[in-house]
This record gives sequence, C-alpha cells and structure tokens, in this order.
Amino acid sequence: MESPSRSSVIIIGAGVSGISTAKVLAENGVEDLVILEASDRIGGRIRKEDFGGVPVELGAGWIAGVGGKESNPVWELADKSGLRTCFSDYSNARYNIYDKSGKIYPSGIAADSYKKAVESAIRKLRNEEANPCGGGNNVCKVTEPPSMPNTPMELAIDFVLHDFEMAEVEPISTYLDFGEREFLVADERGYEYLLYKMAEDFLFTSEGKILDSRLKLNKVVRELQHSRNGVTVITEDGSVYEANYVILSVSIGVLKSQLISFNPPLPRWKTEAIERCDVMVYTKIFLKFPYKFWPCGPGKEFFLYAHERRGYYTFWQHMENAYPGSNILVVTLTNGESKRVEAQPDSDTLKEAMGVLRDMFGPNIPDATDILVPRWFTNRFQCGSYSNYPLISNGQEFHGIQAPIGRIFFTGEHTSERFSGYVHGAYLAGIDTGKALVEEMGKESTERNSSCSENQAFLLEPLLALTGSLTLTQTETVQALHKCDIPTQLYLSSKIGIQEAIL
Repeated sequence: MESPSRSSVIIIGAGVSGISTAKVLAENGVEDLVILEASDRIGGRIRKEDFGGVPVELGAGWIAGVGGKESNPVWELADKSGLRTCFSDYSNARYNIYDKSGKIYPSGIAADSYKKAVESAIRKLRNEEANPCGGGNNVCKVTEPPSMPNTPMELAIDFVLHDFEMAEVEPISTYLDFGEREFLVADERGYEYLLYKMAEDFLFTSEGKILDSRLKLNKVVRELQHSRNGVTVITEDGSVYEANYVILSVSIGVLKSQLISFNPPLPRWKTEAIERCDVMVYTKIFLKFPYKFWPCGPGKEFFLYAHERRGYYTFWQHMENAYPGSNILVVTLTNGESKRVEAQPDSDTLKEAMGVLRDMFGPNIPDATDILVPRWFTNRFQCGSYSNYPLISNGQEFHGIQAPIGRIFFTGEHTSERFSGYVHGAYLAGIDTGKALVEEMGKESTERNSSCSENQAFLLEPLLALTGSLTLTQTETVQALHKCDIPTQLYLSSKIGIQEAIL
C-alpha cells in the first residue's frame, strides 16, 4: 500500500469554524492543508433544505447581534454577500399566548408573568453566585427560593426565557457587543452561502461549487493518532492522512461521543472539561398548509401554546414575513421533547402538532400537507445543536476545551467563551485557532532553524578543518544532516563528500 502523503495541517470538519480556520491558514501561506468533512456538504450545523417551495434553515437560522456600536462579523459577511434577511422580534411572543381553549391570555397578565419569571431567574442566579455549594467547608446559605413556574402560561414563559433565549438572564455578550437586533436568513442560496463565499477565497471553485481536491467530503474520521512528531488520521473508509498538526472543529456533541478515538487517549483534564459542557438540542419542525389560518401582521410572527407539559409544542412562528404566501409554520422543540420527537415517526409528530394547532385555532383548520423534522441529536456527525455551558462558570471549562493537546488544536462555537452557541462564535473561534496555529508553526520553524544552525557549526568544525581528526561516523553525520533543511543538506554534504548518502 502506498504511503499516505503528508500535509502541514489537517482540519476535521467543514463547518463555520473549520472553514474560517482554513481561510486564516491560507492567508498566512499554509496551502498544503487538507479538510476532511464527514458529510457530503460543507456547513455543519448550517443547513438549507427546500420545503414547500422555499428554502428553510434546519439549523442556524438567525444572525443574532446587529445594530450596536460594534459590527457583528457574520452580519458583515451577509451584507457583503447580499444575503437576504428579515428582522425578527420574538419578544412579542409573550403577548400571543394561547391556552388549550384557543383564548389568548390578556397582554397585561402575560407581561407581568414574564417580568416575574425574569426576576425569579435573576434571583436564582444571584443565590448560586453568592452561595456556591461544594465540598470542604463550604456552606450553602438558605435564602429566598425563586418561584417555580406552575401554570401552563408560566411554563410557556419559562420555556421561552430559558430554552429559546439561550438560557441566559444576564446581559448576553452578543447583544452587548454587537447590538440587540436579530435577523432571520431568508435567502434562496441559504445561510450556507456565506461559507461558500469564504471558501472561494482559498479553495478552487467553479460555478458555485467547490472543486478543490484539498476538501474531501464523505470522510468520517474514526481514529486520531498523535505524537511529538505529527498526527495520523484514519477514516472510516480506511483512508490514512498524515500531517504536522490537526485542527478538530467537530461539535461538542461529537467530542462527547465515541465517534473519534484518540491514540494515545486524551488526558483526563481534557475529557472532564468536555463532559462538563452540556449539549443543547434544538429542533425546528416545519409544517406546510394549503392556506394560512393564523393571525399575521405586526407583532404576530411568533406565538406560544400554553400546556401543562413544559416545552410541548410551545414556540411557534409563521414564515409569511420571510416568504409571503408560503403558508408554512415552524414549531421549535428543545432537549427532552426534541429527543422524543426524533425517535418517533413523523406521522406521530404531525398528529401531535395538528392537535395543538386545533386547540389554538379550532377544529376546522386544514391538515398540513407536508412536514419536515430535522434530527440533530441522532445525527452522529452532530449529536446535538450547540454547547450549553453552566450559568455559573469560572472560565475553566472554556479554557480546558480550548487548550491544545500536543499537535491537536480544538475549535468551534464551544471554544468561544463570549459567544458560545452562536454562528459568529464559531466564526471567531476559527479565526483565533488559525492565528494560534500559525504562531505555533512559526515558533517550531524558528526552533528547527536554530537547531540546524547548531548542527551546522557542530559538523563544520571537525569536517572542514584543515587539521584534526574526523569525530563523527558517516551514519551519525547523515542523521544530523537530516535535521537540516534541503539546501543546507546539499551544501554540507557536498563539502564533506557524502552526498550520495544524503540523497
């Protein structure tokens, strides 16, 4: 079997962070790189699919954090690429809460309930910050407990506050840095178009397709061997790739799974950091109807269903703002409900969703003509939607997951301390990782050249002196010369008359 070719860098995963890392490397002269992608496309958890005559985003769908003093880099890419977007304001959802009889809760009651939920969540966070419970002599002080949601309306608001709004009640870095506005991607080219625009700067493309041989699709990495001298990557189809470094841009869900084995195994501190990070599962279910029967107009894009079971088909959105006349509704499930729905037939999911819609809008609404249910959790190349760090965190989790292991570098939205869970978090993490690796490669090159200079002086003294005896055997000389670059090898070997041994 022919020996595998060696490259400078292997990037595992062609999502946002993998592509942005590769772009940084290419811009810094690292062209002998290989990108191994497990699926048949680039994009990772950004994925477009045609449904009901329009393109819908199964994964990331919004550009969050727009309109502030600092410009969101993903918004800049979208603006430069002419990506079509629509402004979204899901804060109005709290004023459109339906009960099981189809009545809408009065807006004043809903607003008051939401305010109390936020106050309760902040109180809980303050308690945890002030009174961390742990081992040793730590004592948990009993303070006023936060109120727990009990009624269907309270459960619906709690779901929106914690599951849909990124489980954060403190000011979110994304909104502080980039602004509080959010825009839904509604472009026939899809959110993924931004990745193709990035990739075409350094990968050969033609007519909108990436044809560069350095991007290898359908390559499922199963084993990663690493040592001081380099890395070897083995894929499911038996292909072997060698490189000086590897960048692992797979999701946090994949890191927590058994898809990729490491030889030698990752150190305990690394695996513990990975395990401490939870994985959020976020499922957008799309339903196509023959005509629309739901309210439209200002403030009506989002609405909630109040049920005694938290998260049961709670959060709804119509697609009329993005695609007028599409007659498509989207309902978002998370975590336990997502996993439950992924495991059942789509026909059962459709029946459940239609039951909820008939509670809200009456028994005479039409049946959906089609349904689309993404399955991010059971997708072995994703194993979830995005990272979900504990609210109380001292940063050790991020640093533990970020930190390289020898020649293995880690990147992805889960390595972004300020923007984890967001597309721009993945994008910026990739840039940071690329810069860190370029710096490491520069250090290694400097050390190698310094070592080679020392070897040159060591060799020249005994070999080129007019007097004195030869102190090295030919074998030792050849071994020392191989540590130098090719021009130095040729120069020294010509001087000492062992060129044939070197070449």
